[in-house]
Amino acid sequence: MKLSGVRYLTKQGFDNVWKNRMMAFASFCVLLVSILLVGLSILFYVNLNSIIGGIENKNEIIVFLDEDITKQQTDEVGKKLKQMDNIKSISFYSKKQAFDDMKSSMAEYEEIFDSLGDDNPLIDSYRVKIKDISQTDATVDSLNEIDHVYRIRAPYDFVNILSEMKKIVTIIATAIIVALAIVSMVIISNTTKASVFARRNEISIMKYVGATNAFIRIPFFVEGMITGIIAGMVATLITWMGYDAVVELLTKEVNILNIIGMGSIIPFAEIAFKVAGLYIIAGALVGAVGSVLSTRKHLNV
Repeated sequence: MKLSGVRYLTKQGFDNVWKNRMMAFASFCVLLVSILLVGLSILFYVNLNSIIGGIENKNEIIVFLDEDITKQQTDEVGKKLKQMDNIKSISFYSKKQAFDDMKSSMAEYEEIFDSLGDDNPLIDSYRVKIKDISQTDATVDSLNEIDHVYRIRAPYDFVNILSEMKKIVTIIATAIIVALAIVSMVIISNTTKASVFARRNEISIMKYVGATNAFIRIPFFVEGMITGIIAGMVATLITWMGYDAVVELLTKEVNILNIIGMGSIIPFAEIAFKVAGLYIIAGALVGAVGSVLSTRKHLNV
């Protein structure tokens, strides 16, 4: 087909959007709702995973050192901790700092602390954050093998609950997203078929006068793609406004969520281009391919 022919058919596709605006609007609405349903579900899952990750970052293993450890030995333990695979970060927590923090948090027992004088019953330690909490047991075993480590305190119950929570969230979110995607595709398919069915006479006439299948399909392809692109763009705007509104509400009003990891929610500005690209590409692809496939039945005349 010549370039001039492709241009003509592309123009026909653009014109058909306006000529058949009612059916085009129906397809647009279905595509918009479908994109929003699937897109928002994915964003919810991604942010929920990020929040759980934020809670993980607050999880620490405390490595207590021997009481009579020297400064050099303390530094050597720190170096070994940094060299371990599953260690994300470490921070030294001296017994003096720990004692000062205890006195600050238990001000009502000032007389007891004064009676101790210069005696500090606490010991030096390292606060360790790990990369993968599912490897907590193996990491603790490795920590116990380090010289001058007195004992280790790890929140096993918390780790187990968090690990199970991640598994459950992943399974449920995947099931919901897949279900919504399937339902959306069925609805889009039926709407596209209805749109093409309403113009079956037009397709039959074009076929009887000798038009090729490609000549008939290209305008429908362009029409569906345009409708999908517009739906993707509008879905992006709705998602952006709704996303920012919900985040602002939660971060201002729900203080407990700020404590447990609400700060881990991904700002929409960081993912706006990715979301817009995926929305527009998905809308254009589904709209175009759906329109072309729906013409197959009516081409057999």
